[in-house]
Amino acid sequence: MRRGRTLPEQEGRAGLALISPTLVITLVVVVVPLLWAIMLAFQDVRLINIRQSGLFGDYTLDNFAYVLAEPGFWSALVNTLVYTVAGTALSIVIGLVAALALRGRFRGRTVVRASILIPYVAPVVAVAFLWETMLNPQYGIVNTWLEEPIAFLTQARGTFLGVEVPVALLTVIAFEAWRYFPFAFLFILARIQALPSELEEAAVVDGATPTQRFRYVILPQLWRIIALLSVLRFVFTFTKFDDVYLLTGGGAGTEVVSVRVYNFLTARDDIGASAAQAIVLAVVLVVFLVVYLRFFGGGERGEQG
Repeated sequence: MRRGRTLPEQEGRAGLALISPTLVITLVVVVVPLLWAIMLAFQDVRLINIRQSGLFGDYTLDNFAYVLAEPGFWSALVNTLVYTVAGTALSIVIGLVAALALRGRFRGRTVVRASILIPYVAPVVAVAFLWETMLNPQYGIVNTWLEEPIAFLTQARGTFLGVEVPVALLTVIAFEAWRYFPFAFLFILARIQALPSELEEAAVVDGATPTQRFRYVILPQLWRIIALLSVLRFVFTFTKFDDVYLLTGGGAGTEVVSVRVYNFLTARDDIGASAAQAIVLAVVLVVFLVVYLRFFGGGERGEQG
């Protein structure tokens, strides 16, 4: 006589049935393209001979040697790191300030909070065009406030307070921070509203100043959400393409690796080299994430101990 399934077996089958659509979608959308990109990265594939490539093609490391030795790759990688770290930090800091400023009750709070989300939910093409218009050196509104017009999106270098700065790169970093600080704002505001009010009230009774309340009461309880935001924004920004390409096209010292991959693919029709650069970008991202997560995990264990 056939034995009926136990409750754990039934739950396991039900769980597998529920997650199977997600697994299939992940396999088709993520895993298969990733494996195909890895395969192309180790073959001499161009648009003209892509039909000849396959699983049993001629594998070689020439693409990686070519990419790493090509002028501009390392500067693009440095630009990517600077753009990612600065954009991530600024977006989180601005989101934190906005969350602290809008956590209290006041008239029109809902409208103000909703308006904060506009940069994040607006189409990137629209906001990029808006910034291009505002920063135009001939008719942009920003340059009407300056003594001398500045080509923010086409000027690679400029002098500010006697120091030479990368003008275009700082501009796209500012755009990144402005566009994505609402993402951090939502996370931090939700965490702040969940904090026990008794802690801050006790600090007020003890005579703590607003700065002391923020430093010793609020901020320690936000570290985990800030760490999570740092990881998410780092991953999203490190592979960002559309913002930089729409604003500068990768020119004026703003070329990041993702834009470089696109240029190799479209301008040179070099699919193998494009895939190799994408793989290098992914490897660098994984290394940074592993280092970051190990460091943060160690800090957490230290706090618990």
